[in-house]
Amino acid sequence: MKNRLVRVKELMKRELGDLIVRELTFSQLVTVQDVDITPDLKHAHVFVSVLGGDENDAKAVLSKLHDHRKDLQYKLSRRVILKFTPQLHFKLDVAQERGSRVIDILSHLDIPEDEPLGESPKENPDDPR
Repeated sequence: MKNRLVRVKELMKRELGDLIVRELTFSQLVTVQDVDITPDLKHAHVFVSVLGGDENDAKAVLSKLHDHRKDLQYKLSRRVILKFTPQLHFKLDVAQERGSRVIDILSHLDIPEDEPLGESPKENPDDPR
């Protein structure tokens, strides 16, 4: 990714996170995890995570973000000066939930402990293997 896109992405992530905290109120914790911007800077996919709720709460948060999309874009255009203000597309980021599920699965696996070093079985010199 180009250096300019990385800087714009990080700037938009920080400013959108601040705007969402200041302008909207949620009963859950909503954080901006990532922003993916097209190279022409006309579209931005904003990945948000919702902590402290179930799937219905996450859908309600996304709905509220989509309802306030134009207002957020306007306020973002005042904070981040670009030739084009990207159109925002909000998506739910489920990476943390997937990661915690994988950790949970790994913790429930019954993996035998390895043999300590130096206590390997004696090799038989007559064995052709």
